[in-house]
Amino acid sequence: MKQPIRKLFSYHDSVLHATAGHVVQEFPLQLIVNGREIATLIGSPHDLRFLVAGFLRLQNFVQKLSDFEMFSVCEEFGTANVRIKGELPERLKPVLTSGCGTGVSFSMPDTLPTSDHQQECRLIPPADIFSLMSHLTSHAEQYKSHGGIHSAAVGRQGELLLYAEDLGRHNTLDRIAGEALFKSIDLSDTMLVTSGRISTEMVAKAALLGVRLMASRTSPTDMAIKLCEQSGICLVGYVRGGKFTVYCHPERIEPYPDGAKLEGISAVILAGGASSRMGLNKALLKVGDTALIECVYHTLAAIFHEVLIVTNTPEEYDFIPCRKVADVYTGAGSIAGLHAGLSASCSERVFVTACDMPHLNSDLVRLLCNYALKADAVVPVNNEGLREPLHAVYATSILADIQQAIEHNDKSILNLLDRIRTTLVTNEVFCSIPDADRSFCNLNTPEEYASTT
Repeated sequence: MKQPIRKLFSYHDSVLHATAGHVVQEFPLQLIVNGREIATLIGSPHDLRFLVAGFLRLQNFVQKLSDFEMFSVCEEFGTANVRIKGELPERLKPVLTSGCGTGVSFSMPDTLPTSDHQQECRLIPPADIFSLMSHLTSHAEQYKSHGGIHSAAVGRQGELLLYAEDLGRHNTLDRIAGEALFKSIDLSDTMLVTSGRISTEMVAKAALLGVRLMASRTSPTDMAIKLCEQSGICLVGYVRGGKFTVYCHPERIEPYPDGAKLEGISAVILAGGASSRMGLNKALLKVGDTALIECVYHTLAAIFHEVLIVTNTPEEYDFIPCRKVADVYTGAGSIAGLHAGLSASCSERVFVTACDMPHLNSDLVRLLCNYALKADAVVPVNNEGLREPLHAVYATSILADIQQAIEHNDKSILNLLDRIRTTLVTNEVFCSIPDADRSFCNLNTPEEYASTT
């Protein structure tokens, strides 16, 4: 069976880069023998009949092919239905194995705990991942007496809390959970690093402990990725040489971690709008090899810890590793996007811009963010004397004003600015910043786009 290609993110040079690659597949197969469900085999999805026949042979239930009276494997439903000669023992005694893929779980949870908003607001510096993996390596080298053993560790902010090793990689999590229980250590909001492949049973156990990031020196399985997506766990593989691959929730990783970033303020990119004058989604138009919205994202990610994209079609922007939020009020235009961004922000102030501004000036953005901390809005005025409401800073305290305006069918952000405490930053204030006015340039028509590219 051919492995599907997944969208991934590769971390190197201080930022996450969209990429794609294959992921090891993990397939659960319910095994029914003589009408009794005796096991769920978890393995690779190829040649499942060999897996079933070999398992039954090595359990000493069959010795030759003629011992099978019926043999049916349905990949669509993940079921193997087998009838064999003779009867199964009345009571089957399970053996708790140490094998990497055959550890014992009495049940897999139907739902997994999900992350809270506070976790979403705390981004993980890549240095913390590398640091904890380094701790794992040094402990493994110090305590292992021989090869062929797995190790795992949990920690916060790159510092190790607990370490465990065992023949089975899943057993290392049980050991960590048990030690934490004895020592009254809360493992919520921790990072977990492991020497082996991350599979479903490991994710299920990590999620129950409240782990927010799992990392390995090797790869996860496809089902592990799915479980991490559902539970809000950031999943990282191939941590080595200052690089790693992110398989889900890349928005949890801090981009440009070594930059001088503004504190207490987030950035929001509005990606809505019909793009009627352009005739297609202008956010995805390319400037060189980079989409317009990606240009905007990279500029803002170097300035702010948190960057959000407001969009009702998040799948269109899955190549950008940041959080996406939808409008609460659909069909209300830019003011609805402003409302959504302020509502979802982790900060009390937000710099808001449109997705079609590829020439954002970092110095001007920083000036606006630092200009008037007590204003409800800080809005620049361009060289034509016009306000730029989609290149401005807003306080989350105006959410009620925005909601009231939308409910009264007033969709004008300019009208909103007249009703709140707005500080206007005139051209005379920022004219010393080179090419500052170019920061307001947005691309609405094919002609404007052609002049930029």
